[in-house]
Amino acid sequence: MRARDIPAGMLPERRGLYYGGAWHPPRGGWAETINPAYDEAIATAPVADASDVDAAVRAAHAAFPAWAATPPLKRAGALRQAAETLRAHASELACLDALNNGNPISALALDAGFAADCLDYFAGLASEAKGETLPMGDGNLNYTVREPMGVIARIVAYNHPLMFAAARLAAPLAAGNTVVIKAPDQAPLSTLRLAELVGGLFPPGVVNFLCGQRECGEALTRHPLVRKITLIGGVPTGQAVMKVAAEDLKPVLLELGGKNALVAYPDADRDKLVDGIIGGMNFAWSGQSCGSTSRVFLHESLHDEILERVARLLPRRHRPGIPTDPETTMGSLVSRAQLQKVRGLVDAALSEGARLVCGGKQPDDSCLRDGFFFEPTLFADVQPHMRLAREEVFGPVVAFFKWRDEDTLFETVNGVPFGLTGSIWTRDVNTAHRAARRMQTGYVWINNSSQHFLGAPFGGVKQSGIGREECLAELLEFTYTKNINLKLA
Repeated sequence: MRARDIPAGMLPERRGLYYGGAWHPPRGGWAETINPAYDEAIATAPVADASDVDAAVRAAHAAFPAWAATPPLKRAGALRQAAETLRAHASELACLDALNNGNPISALALDAGFAADCLDYFAGLASEAKGETLPMGDGNLNYTVREPMGVIARIVAYNHPLMFAAARLAAPLAAGNTVVIKAPDQAPLSTLRLAELVGGLFPPGVVNFLCGQRECGEALTRHPLVRKITLIGGVPTGQAVMKVAAEDLKPVLLELGGKNALVAYPDADRDKLVDGIIGGMNFAWSGQSCGSTSRVFLHESLHDEILERVARLLPRRHRPGIPTDPETTMGSLVSRAQLQKVRGLVDAALSEGARLVCGGKQPDDSCLRDGFFFEPTLFADVQPHMRLAREEVFGPVVAFFKWRDEDTLFETVNGVPFGLTGSIWTRDVNTAHRAARRMQTGYVWINNSSQHFLGAPFGGVKQSGIGREECLAELLEFTYTKNINLKLA
């Protein structure tokens, strides 16, 4: 959909910053936001500077005492209202994200529903931030309580703008905190629409939404009234956030990059394995997913057959197309910078001796010539020292490896600085458990890939992040333990 074809009422009506229960013009000015399928501007978005951040954080800080004192079930009720609102507007929110971040509307259709499920899930946990009693002998009553922390800043990523912004409200709000969400600067429009839809469901200052660039993120991280900073993003950004947060000993929750491995044993179900390799790479999002299984390790007994089958099937299943077309199964990359990064890593793989099996370039379709599209790409004969084997592409590029010895296999699988997800394919339960224990990641699928389960802790190890989300542990991330001792008369 070109900018000239966007129907009236599709874009957010309000384009300011939302904090303290009201809309405010940005002191940092305005910036164009684009449709990456055509590289054309579709709207202007506000740019928050440090003074805007200060105003938003202070509004959240002022609202905190009353919200923390609100009974948990009443907080839960507001979260459930927000979930119902998201479900009612799921189609328009998916279309807005397809316009602004390049993912296909067919895939984004599920995002509002997952975010609503998260809001409902944490609404159900609002009373579960519990303490315990500790035996101290006669004359003492010793117990703990969990207290909300205060203002929580959550910086979300561009690959699922609406889903991340809405879902990441849930846990801190359920625990009694107030929240400032920073929208991704590449795709802020759905966050603005989210503010229009759910901002009024909460008391003024409880939920706050900012758009901005680097200054906005740095100001949020540095602000003394922000009690915890969270990020979904790349490793360099996570390192920068952690360095700044360390100045105030401010805790962080980080979901960062991945260079995730899919390992197939000789006895794997070959039909399901082919589907798992394609599905695990998240080609629908052009590979722009931190959990994508972008390294595929096939035992030598099945390597050639599976590689050939994936290479034959992939271009039929995922072909780049206009994101707002319901028939499109693979969209565009989010920006020119991301397209250049993908090109650079493809060129590096070729120069280092990897074998290009399919893809490797921008599509020839004249309808896609102006956008940031890239074909689904497979490389074989990849070696552990190559950049493609070690660096996160965050694009539609998957690397195939052939393995024979299990010890050598896991040296390579674990020999990268990441540890987010992994996928294991075998029919043998003993092999499955052994391999899962050897894989140094926070999340493992067996005979599955890419799927998330609410209630199951999601997060990484090493440079893939700190903390866990989508479970009770995420709720507790936004509390601290207070010990109370009562001396009995």
